[in-house]
Amino acid sequence: MISPAAQGSIHDISSQILARAVSPVAVVDACLQRIERLNPKLNAFATVLADESRAQASKAEAEINAGRWIGPLHGIPVGIKDFYDTAGVRTTAAAQQFLNRVPSRDAEVVTRLKRAGAIIIGKTNMHELGMGTTSLVSVFGPVHNPLNADYIAGGSSGGSAAAVAAGLCFATIDTDAIGSCRLPAACCGVVGFKGTYGLVSARGILEGEKADPAILLLAHPAITTRSAADTAVVLRVIGERSTKTTGQPRIGVVTNIKPTQSVRTAFNAALEQLRTLGYALHETTAPLDNPGFDVRNIEADRQTISARSFREVDVLVLPTTNGSVPTVKKAQGNPLALPAENTMFANYFGLPAISVPSGSDAKGLPLALQIVGRPWEDGTVLGVANTFLTLGM
Repeated sequence: MISPAAQGSIHDISSQILARAVSPVAVVDACLQRIERLNPKLNAFATVLADESRAQASKAEAEINAGRWIGPLHGIPVGIKDFYDTAGVRTTAAAQQFLNRVPSRDAEVVTRLKRAGAIIIGKTNMHELGMGTTSLVSVFGPVHNPLNADYIAGGSSGGSAAAVAAGLCFATIDTDAIGSCRLPAACCGVVGFKGTYGLVSARGILEGEKADPAILLLAHPAITTRSAADTAVVLRVIGERSTKTTGQPRIGVVTNIKPTQSVRTAFNAALEQLRTLGYALHETTAPLDNPGFDVRNIEADRQTISARSFREVDVLVLPTTNGSVPTVKKAQGNPLALPAENTMFANYFGLPAISVPSGSDAKGLPLALQIVGRPWEDGTVLGVANTFLTLGM
């Protein structure tokens, strides 16, 4: 029997829950014990819902014992980035001005998770207002990288990546406006995914508060897990529509990148793995010089991106970051110390994109591969990621 601690996959633990080999109560207790032990060091959670999650676990156990299993997230502990409204639970965006903000209703993704039987175990810490890539700036204090506290966890979804990497929960729901989910996933050695713009509802992200119109167009709901397969499980619950999958996609190797030597070495190793897996690789470029926060032409650009970048390939691959994880010391005072130069184009063009672990640098810190697809071909992106992680590593 797999340990109920949150170290396995959603599929494995869910199968055990369905077979009644392990109880949702035991799974939640294992996660809460890890949170109690590790969160004081990591600062991954801003709010822990211990009593509420235990009550929900008992309810899930009773339902499953009565033959009313809902699906693979039934009884599974999930964290929610503190950007998303949670009814009766403070939602602060890690900012002082929202510290006492308690919404009256759940964000759409939270509603869908609860309907699927998922257990909301807490709200994850983040970079204040989502305005940074380090997660060092937060009213709750900085997030620490679970692999090495001398290095940043990335941002703005740093608490989520740290929580998933440390086994405090099985998945988190996040946001990604310039790479805010994929960057911390890369820093912490987990999987970060954002879907096509509009695939997942953004309703309930600080509902009623003022937001920059550019951020609204760039921000995507996102998912952090430990595998592409787990990401697909969560996406089936929170996604608004089905997506396409290309059978044997052609891989476009992005050449207009500026990686360090260690990143280049890891990227070349990943490309060799993809070749071994039978993918056809073609050199290409990515629109990395996109206008960024200048969104005046964003709708037209999103309409033409497939013809511009995916005429001869089905997905693009490139390193998630061009360099290694920055140290806390180096990142202090610079909220954008971890550059989003390889990730932001996917936000501007509304493309599905995933970051998966792919090697490590000389100090043993994780490096990551990013896989980006055409609009609404999220299934293709997840398929390549899953093949790479399960067969290529």
